[in-house]
Amino acid sequence: MDIKHLQYFIQVTHFNSFTKAAEHLYITQPTISKMIKNLETELGVELFDRSRKQLTLTDAGRVVLEQAKLIDKAFSNLETEMEYLSGLKKGHIRLGLPPIIDASFFPKIIGRFHEEYPNITLQLIEDGSKKIQEAVENDLLDIGVIAFPTNTELFHSFAFLEEDIRLILHPEHPLAQTEEVDLGSLAQEDFILFNKEFILRDLVVSSCEIAGFTPRVMSESSRWDFLEEMVACKLGITLLPESLCSHLQSHVCSVKVINPSIKWKLGVIWSKNRHLSFAAKEWLRFAKQVLTEQKLDTD
Repeated sequence: MDIKHLQYFIQVTHFNSFTKAAEHLYITQPTISKMIKNLETELGVELFDRSRKQLTLTDAGRVVLEQAKLIDKAFSNLETEMEYLSGLKKGHIRLGLPPIIDASFFPKIIGRFHEEYPNITLQLIEDGSKKIQEAVENDLLDIGVIAFPTNTELFHSFAFLEEDIRLILHPEHPLAQTEEVDLGSLAQEDFILFNKEFILRDLVVSSCEIAGFTPRVMSESSRWDFLEEMVACKLGITLLPESLCSHLQSHVCSVKVINPSIKWKLGVIWSKNRHLSFAAKEWLRFAKQVLTEQKLDTD
């Protein structure tokens, strides 16, 4: 039995789809279907109930899935230990980043890391913090950079940035020339926010509710530059982290928010239930050191 058969089976059950699993693994759907059929033949059982429209595991399939996950984890740990013992400083890291972060921030850290570990490759996945946490939990990512808070029962973590969220307005907006704005005064505004996969959206909505209103969301996006452009077209207002405001164009402006002020915290997470590879451990050590140095420089 090839470990790949079990790994492909795990991915099919995770995505609940042969097609989506094949896309994630960068193989064809017939290939993964053949792999699963070979596994069923070798084990002498059917893993999926094919009489239903929705992909459903048989009783035997559930037992095989449980054992396959244990075998896959043991195999991954074995690879990790052999990699560590070799001392070759090789490996691959799957890193999740939210698109809200300043685009120049992590590439600089990654560049410095590559100079020290040229044989370690990094795969960068951009997504909202909620999706990144889910991917780290399900072993689709090794490490994630997210907006806090996070689940401390599932993840190890450390924070590295805390900053204000600022109001983004069109320069002709009546509040554009003020130094600070009460959040409650925005109750009648049209809001343009990140979609529901982003913790920043939850933070903005909950802060508005504390201020006494539920924001009227006119539009949403997964890209901060789209939010900026929609504000520039006078479609509404938005709120963005202070670190992004220096990258905004002159066709919008930013204002401090008070009563309540909105702050957000960024941090790094990794699973408490997985054995990290040598490469991932080294990246965490390196990133924590660099981020701590940068924080001290700005204090």
